[in-house]
Amino acid sequence: MNIQVIGIDIGGTAIKLGRFDKDGVCHQFLNVPTPQPATPKAVVDVMVEAILLLQRSANSGLRSNSSLNNYSVNPLDLSVAKSQPDNSVVIQAIGIGVPGPTDAQGRISKVAINLTDWQNVPLAECLEEKTGLAVVLANDANCAGLGESWLGAGRSFKNMIMLTLGTGVGGAIILDGQLFVGHLGAAGELGLITLNPDGPECNSGNSGSLEQYVSVQAIRRTTGKEPLELANLAQAGDQFALEFWEYYGRLLGAGLASLIYILTPEAVIIGGGVSAGAELFLPVAKAEIERRVLLSSRLGLKLLTAKLGNHAGIVGAAKLAWASLHNN
Repeated sequence: MNIQVIGIDIGGTAIKLGRFDKDGVCHQFLNVPTPQPATPKAVVDVMVEAILLLQRSANSGLRSNSSLNNYSVNPLDLSVAKSQPDNSVVIQAIGIGVPGPTDAQGRISKVAINLTDWQNVPLAECLEEKTGLAVVLANDANCAGLGESWLGAGRSFKNMIMLTLGTGVGGAIILDGQLFVGHLGAAGELGLITLNPDGPECNSGNSGSLEQYVSVQAIRRTTGKEPLELANLAQAGDQFALEFWEYYGRLLGAGLASLIYILTPEAVIIGGGVSAGAELFLPVAKAEIERRVLLSSRLGLKLLTAKLGNHAGIVGAAKLAWASLHNN
């Protein structure tokens, strides 16, 4: 029997789905628009339709169509499988990354950013009733970290943290090879640690959180420019942009120093849109970490950029599904 799982990444504009085997090979990929407005019912209906398509095609030999051509999970050449139809394929579980917190059991999506009327949605139960498959949920940043841990930049490490530098700042903690979410399911909000107690207010209620200094929104507020524009300017030798990225690297390093002291990870993985300019700020961040953190707490530490790009979410969601099968 060829057991497979489905990984799903729910975004504000698109929902990505992939059918994965135990080795992380993606046998089929779908990218469908998120319905607007993205109410729970509308999103569930779209997902159920896509899941049923993946189930039907598992034994039909479908490996590509207009949505699937040339799909590659990541730069590690994890391409869609080209194998012949296997009538013994059985999909047994679904993992889903949602844009917001879940309960500790991975059953309820408490709040979802950029989705409509999304409060305490029993998403796992609803999809189990409609598909007959076991379903487990996690925050999308946790899924991205899990994906990098399984098949990406963190695959060589059992203990790592991931920081996603995007519109906000997401985080994930991997301890002894397992995603750590704490007893409430809310651990890993690494972007919400305090960097400056008198800094800008955060939507979380905190002031001066790391997110208020290293997110895309923070960069816009500080400079009036987009990260890519600033990166291009710095690479062209613009003094303002070069000084900004040095300042940015120092702030990022200071924030990471606190996390490193608490968790002593083997690696820190930096992802998200801002990481495209990592060569401009990671060396400074590394120097700041070395200045602030005792050698005994950072011995052998690697500071790396993520490898899976925007596919990390579905890869991590698939790993979440596999973990749920093993745990059960």
